[in-house]
Amino acid sequence: MNRRTVLSLPLLLATTRLVPAQETMQAAIGFALDSANQLGPLRCVVVSEDGREIAARGFHGGSPDQATNIKSASKSVISALVGIAIDKGVLAGVGQKIAPLLARDMPDDADPRLAEVTIGNLLSMQAGLGRTSGPNYGRWVSSRNWVQAALAEPFDGQPGGEMLYSTGSTHLLSAILTRASGRSTRELADDWLAPVEGFAISAWDRDPQGIYIGGNQMAMSPRSLLAFGELYRNGGRSKASVQVVSESWVTQSWKVRTHSVHSGDGYGYGWFMREIGGQQVNYAWGFGGQMLYIVPALGLTVAMTSLPDDPSAESGHLDDLHALLGETIAVAAAD
Repeated sequence: MNRRTVLSLPLLLATTRLVPAQETMQAAIGFALDSANQLGPLRCVVVSEDGREIAARGFHGGSPDQATNIKSASKSVISALVGIAIDKGVLAGVGQKIAPLLARDMPDDADPRLAEVTIGNLLSMQAGLGRTSGPNYGRWVSSRNWVQAALAEPFDGQPGGEMLYSTGSTHLLSAILTRASGRSTRELADDWLAPVEGFAISAWDRDPQGIYIGGNQMAMSPRSLLAFGELYRNGGRSKASVQVVSESWVTQSWKVRTHSVHSGDGYGYGWFMREIGGQQVNYAWGFGGQMLYIVPALGLTVAMTSLPDDPSAESGHLDDLHALLGETIAVAAAD
């Protein structure tokens, strides 16, 4: 690991020789996860290979079935609902302009660029609107109308331009889903994602107008988060082979459209992309270290939850989680 050594790969792989071949990978990952207890904020890790759970560990009071606030990892769930809405014809597509959909909340003196913002721009954090995340989040959620406040932000970029990570953008998507469908985003999630075995949202906060928060304040268990990841790893299909979201939407979501100015990682439609352990990894990331990793080439899906209170990037915890995934990838690749 970067700052805390969990278990060296040579020792980890050597240890696997003590167990039967068919149990090698499961045992090796289990040893790595046992050692991950050193990571103070970490609460749970669940690992599956080709749809089969091969390891699950709780840390410091956490457990695989204990619901936690997944923070911005929920942006990937919002993205899935948008994709399903497009599949069903509720929304026209990623090129659809948002202004007509949110007409009643548009500023009276709207910047002309607001008329050019599309659903795709919101999904990829390229709306150009000023950010409502980070230091601006408290001011935004203290407003009387979050949709109006997000739309009233001054432009800090151009629609389709550089990445401006903002929960306001995904909240606008939640509002769009609500108004276009006539149903709450929670109802849509419960209905449209019902075929996903093991998926459940335990709790989800709403804004002052009753719109479920797009991209934050959603509670799920690690196993539920893993089940959602499995949907994407399996090309949008459930375990029972129900096509829940189109395979093309999964492909579009994992296409790099911009890059984080902080990490340089790619970003698509609600998903980050980077290389870890020599493998292409698609991941959802929530504040504090709420992680959902998918490694398509190895059939791996990994959910990790952590204390939701401290910024994982600044503390180095995010690097530790990436490194723990790297250990898991190394074991899987060597199997």
